[in-house]
Amino acid sequence: MDGGTKRQFKDQLFEQFARIGKALSNGRRLELLELLAQRERTVEELSRDAGISVANCSQHLQVLRSAQLVDVRREGLYANYRLADEQVLSFWLSFRQLGEARLAEVSRIVETYLKDRQALEAITNTELMARLKKRDVVVLDVRPEEEFRAGHIAQAHSIPITELKQRLKEIPKRCSVVAYCRGPYCVFADDAVSLLRKHGYAALRLQSGFPEWKMQGLPVATGMGTK
Repeated sequence: MDGGTKRQFKDQLFEQFARIGKALSNGRRLELLELLAQRERTVEELSRDAGISVANCSQHLQVLRSAQLVDVRREGLYANYRLADEQVLSFWLSFRQLGEARLAEVSRIVETYLKDRQALEAITNTELMARLKKRDVVVLDVRPEEEFRAGHIAQAHSIPITELKQRLKEIPKRCSVVAYCRGPYCVFADDAVSLLRKHGYAALRLQSGFPEWKMQGLPVATGMGTK
């Protein structure tokens, strides 16, 4: 390969890789990936959960789709978007971890907005797995029920954060309770632990969320087998 051909090869190759970087160069699109890591969603659902217009959301999804990061499944008049595959999920989690490690601003923002988290004892995936084997813990999935149906930690119980106060009697007090949600920047689990502790429960939050649990190859389930 002569010098000119080699230069052309490199230019074209790295320009293709740059398509991924361009697709990820917007905070809203990263938030859409975070939401799709939980389950597939329609444009309308994503628009609502991300707090943006349907038209704006659709444009962001087209950028992600053109970079092969998301797929679409047509169902009648509805388009259901999902991550293209688990490689995309793995990449997103690694991308987020890199930001946490290299950008001090990430920690500052977390400390500013989640300052109450310091008082909430956390548990790792490894620690939770050990507790599940001992059967001395109740695991609560406090995400919306649709996300629980799509996939959840095996043995977890579904009580969305919006229903937790009214359903406290369903939770036994004889053992510890671990609440989890979408991930480290989701506050559903924080709110659940605070509420549970106010009512006398020994409650902890999971440091991560369901996507991280799944990517570690730990036991998962789908449907509503455990409510």
